[in-house]
Amino acid sequence: MGQGKSQFSEEELQDYEDLTYFTKKEVLQNSTSSAHHKFKNLAPEKVGHNKNAKLPMSKILHLTELKVNPFGERICKVFSSGNDGDCTFEDFLDMMSVFSEAAPKSVKAEHAFRIFDFDGDDMLGTSDLQQIIKKLIGDNELSKNNMQRLIQNILDEADLDDDGALSFAEFEHIINKSSDFLNVFRIRL
Repeated sequence: MGQGKSQFSEEELQDYEDLTYFTKKEVLQNSTSSAHHKFKNLAPEKVGHNKNAKLPMSKILHLTELKVNPFGERICKVFSSGNDGDCTFEDFLDMMSVFSEAAPKSVKAEHAFRIFDFDGDDMLGTSDLQQIIKKLIGDNELSKNNMQRLIQNILDEADLDDDGALSFAEFEHIINKSSDFLNVFRIRL
């Protein structure tokens, strides 16, 4: 079979290029290195020729980089337009764009903060920090005392205004000190 007509109009592709850190080719190229190809491969039976398909979070989590990421579900929920983890192609494209090498550090920091802000109060409080630590240590357990001490150490280091939580500005200050942040907050097409 020959090459079919694109599901997306030239105007849609231009919008995707304008609104993401991808070129039109990276969005739709008929190869294994396009965002649409990655999305379609997660559920070919559902996406097929339906450009408006919405994949459940369970399918999105099959993406290798999310499968091994302890924050995979949070990432899906943050980028899902319905905040339920289910993603349309545009949600997926937004996620892939933010995790691309071309996305600026400030955009990545904003989304990292949203991923870590479990309760959605625009602050990383002790409950958020506890959930972050639990995700990072996996099945390893910390005693209640060690958990409290670790959270206090984080706050002592990063809570510049001593209000018991990290604001986005304080979080961004930490990110700017981290030389490895751009390398770990990345998914390649």
